[in-house]
Amino acid sequence: MQPSDPADVKLAPPPRRLRTKRVRGIIFLKDVALLGCTAFGGPQAHTAMMFRLLVDKRRYLSSAELLELMALCQVLPGPGSTQTITAIGFRLGGPNLAYLTLLVWILPSVLLMTAAALSLNYLDKEQVARLVRFVQPVAVGFVAYSAYKIAEKVIHTKTSVALLVAAALVAYFFQLPWVLPLLLIGGGLVTTFRYRKMPQIKQKEPLRVEWANFLLWLGVFLLAALLGHYTRELPVRLFENFYRNGSLVFGGGQVLAPLLYAEFVEFKEYLTGPEFLSGYGLTQALPGPNFSIAAYIGALAMRDYGTSGQLIGAVVGAVGIFMPGTLLIFFLIRFWDQLKQYRVVKASLEGINAVSAGLVVAATFLLYHPLPDGPTWHMPGRYGVDLPLNPILVGVTFLILLWDRLPSYVLVLGALLFGALLP
Repeated sequence: MQPSDPADVKLAPPPRRLRTKRVRGIIFLKDVALLGCTAFGGPQAHTAMMFRLLVDKRRYLSSAELLELMALCQVLPGPGSTQTITAIGFRLGGPNLAYLTLLVWILPSVLLMTAAALSLNYLDKEQVARLVRFVQPVAVGFVAYSAYKIAEKVIHTKTSVALLVAAALVAYFFQLPWVLPLLLIGGGLVTTFRYRKMPQIKQKEPLRVEWANFLLWLGVFLLAALLGHYTRELPVRLFENFYRNGSLVFGGGQVLAPLLYAEFVEFKEYLTGPEFLSGYGLTQALPGPNFSIAAYIGALAMRDYGTSGQLIGAVVGAVGIFMPGTLLIFFLIRFWDQLKQYRVVKASLEGINAVSAGLVVAATFLLYHPLPDGPTWHMPGRYGVDLPLNPILVGVTFLILLWDRLPSYVLVLGALLFGALLP
């Protein structure tokens, strides 16, 4: 029988589909929190852990879809891994889940970097370095496994193989921030000419571009520049500095660091060179996005204003550096699925995915190349030899991931425990 009282309708339980979506969103945020606390090793390792947890285990999206999002974020300025995981949240639950995803993802690293700035004089840098010394080889193992899984799932033609190899070589030998977007665009152009082989979609959704987020990004950019020029308030000027850098930097934290050093250490002298390098070293050792160094710099820049001033500086730095990339990916992701309906765009994804796989292959070698041999393990016997532990850890991590029996965070915690126990 249909309820006659409207109040009965209001009190009716939500549909099962809505409840399922809400529960899935909560589980997704728990997974993001886990990544935020255990994703060591920078954006390449973040990508590997996202593939393992979000694609292989949870199946929130496919490998091809994750690669597409990664490629979109590579051609935008800002923190790539942060934009990627925020875009996943947007696809799963819209803007509200995306904002929560962003907050949950960046909060652990921002809090840790703020605490580091507040207790800079009390940190024993040698002990921190010893504790995290085995995290990097484990992270390289993650990246190597990611390269293998990506290539396995998206490389199906000789053209894709050629693009993967070419992109890996170029990215390895030319480590410049503008190279990555150009490689992705070039790979897409190569396979675009094969669009006639793609099936036609008879009824395409009309392409509707919502400009609100782009205009908001541009408006904040111009307003911050204007206020930063005319005001003498340090928090306002800090926000302008970080928002500008977050809007114009391609290539991730490795590119951002020298720019921040030039501006805040050499030009404005908000902190010293050793203080900056200590913070940069900590971001490499901590989980989460490398862009969280902005919270550290903002807190130190406001040290003359006491603890409350430092907390304000950390918040201003974090908001300023992460906001522009978030607004830009929100702008693009809203019409990306509609754009993919066109055969030219769909054909280009083959090349973009192949180049993305090549970039991960290059990242494996780039991360392994500066890796020191580290401590050695002496093999007993007549012909006993001393084997360096770091290359062994890379291989063991790869094999454990291939075996697929241990969660990623267990490997990271094991590396930290290993670093704490070994002399």
